[in-house]
Amino acid sequence: MSAQELIGKHVVVTGGTGALGRAVVKRLLDAGLVCHVPSRRSVAAGADRLHTAFGVELADEVSVATFYAEVPDLWASVHLAGGFAMAPLEAIGRAEILSMMQLNTLTTFLCCRAAVEAMRKGGRGGRLVNVAARPALEPRKGAQMASYAASKAAVVALTQALAEELKADRILVNAIAPSTMDTPANRAAMPKSDPTKWLSVEAAAEAVLQLISPANMEISGAVLPLFARA
Repeated sequence: MSAQELIGKHVVVTGGTGALGRAVVKRLLDAGLVCHVPSRRSVAAGADRLHTAFGVELADEVSVATFYAEVPDLWASVHLAGGFAMAPLEAIGRAEILSMMQLNTLTTFLCCRAAVEAMRKGGRGGRLVNVAARPALEPRKGAQMASYAASKAAVVALTQALAEELKADRILVNAIAPSTMDTPANRAAMPKSDPTKWLSVEAAAEAVLQLISPANMEISGAVLPLFARA
C-alpha cells in the first residue's frame, strides 16, 4: 500500500476513546489520515489531524446525522463503539437484550447510514468497517453471552447486506471479528488468564487500516476473524 494513498483522507472512528479505538486512531494518524472521533464526553484533541466532537449520541438519529454532515470529504467510517455483557439466559430480560442491540447494532446501523449519505454526496466511493466479535461467528463458544452474540451477529448480517446494496456506489463494507483482546479492562476482569495469548489491539488496528485503504479495491462483505491464539 502506498503511503500517499491515505494521506489527508478523512475517516470517522466511533469508540475512538476506548482501548481498541485509541490504537486504531493512532495507527490511522500514523498513516496520514485525518480522524474524526465522536464522543459523549469532552476529549482532548491532541494531534493536528485528530478532531473530536463532544456530545454525540450514537443511538440518536439526529445526533449522528448532524455529526456526519460536518465531516468534510468522508472517505471511511470505522464503527468500534459498542458494549459487552454476560449473563445466563434467565437473567436476560427485555431491557438487557435491547441494551445490547442498541449499543452494538443500532449505533452501527445509524453510523453506516449517515456515512453512506456523506459518501454518496462525494461521489468517490468509500469504505465502512464494522466490529463484530468471535461469539457472533461461533456462538457456541459464547457461554452466557446470548444477548451479546445476537447483537454482534446482527452486525455481521448488516455488513453483508450493505456490501451487496452499496456495490454500485463503490462503497466497500467489511467487518472484523476479534476474540479476546489485550486491554486493561480484560486484564482486570481475567487476572488469571495469560494476556500474551490474546489479540493485540495493534493487530486489530492494522487490519482496519488494510480494509479502509484505497488499495483494497474488491474486498467487500468479508467478516475477518481475528482470533486469539487460545
